[in-house]
Amino acid sequence: MAGECRAGRRLWVEAGRSSSTVHRAEAEGLEAMPNLAEAASSADLVVSICPPDSAVEVASAVAEVGYRGLYLDANAISPATMAVVASRLNSVVDGGVIGPPPNNPGTTRLYLASSDRSTADWVAELWTGSNLGAVPIDVDDQANPFPASALKMVYAAWTKGSAALLTTVAAAAAGLGVDEKLKAEWDLSQPGLVERAERTAAGVAPKAWRFKGEMTEIAATFADAGVPDGFWRTAEEVYEQLSPLKHERSPGLDEVINLLIRSGR
Repeated sequence: MAGECRAGRRLWVEAGRSSSTVHRAEAEGLEAMPNLAEAASSADLVVSICPPDSAVEVASAVAEVGYRGLYLDANAISPATMAVVASRLNSVVDGGVIGPPPNNPGTTRLYLASSDRSTADWVAELWTGSNLGAVPIDVDDQANPFPASALKMVYAAWTKGSAALLTTVAAAAAGLGVDEKLKAEWDLSQPGLVERAERTAAGVAPKAWRFKGEMTEIAATFADAGVPDGFWRTAEEVYEQLSPLKHERSPGLDEVINLLIRSGR
């Protein structure tokens, strides 16, 4: 994770990674290790940040190489998935990242939760003085033993759920031939929404391949809370349809709309 963690050695596994990933790791001053087993044997803390649908696989791989140290799962996963991760490992800290990559201070928080509060505090101290705000939170085992994951889920339910809603509304308006009329009405009654739709298309669509798994986790979280989950199941479908834009740097709203309309027919 970026943010200039002040731990003595920051290791990563280079095998199987792309050249662009290698360049980013080198720019962050990370020390390359040839394989997971060697990295794990040298680490006091393993940090997992990956696409949500790979979180359990990564935890299992770390467990399989015999790692017995502290494991921080900071993925966008449901509390139920976090429970599966915890079952694979010896000692786990529940984490959730809210905000963009921490290139500037005050933009991004890493929430941390552990049944042993001192463990979460110790992990938070690793990022003291960095751009990343590490925030330990208390655990109520009766209500939810994984509150950092739960907080991430309900936060992202709005930010990424509303992005899926907005792009889908824009696509429907275009398909019905009233897109320009809708934009004109938005300018009157919802000022700034047209520009937000454009920004959403450019910023969210290239990440849709990853967000679809996050919608799955959010839907499961809502279902477990006894709340209707259908909206996020639909958002998962929206992001699935936008997944081909993975390699697009800044797709326009029209491109996103056309893809959604084609996929829906």
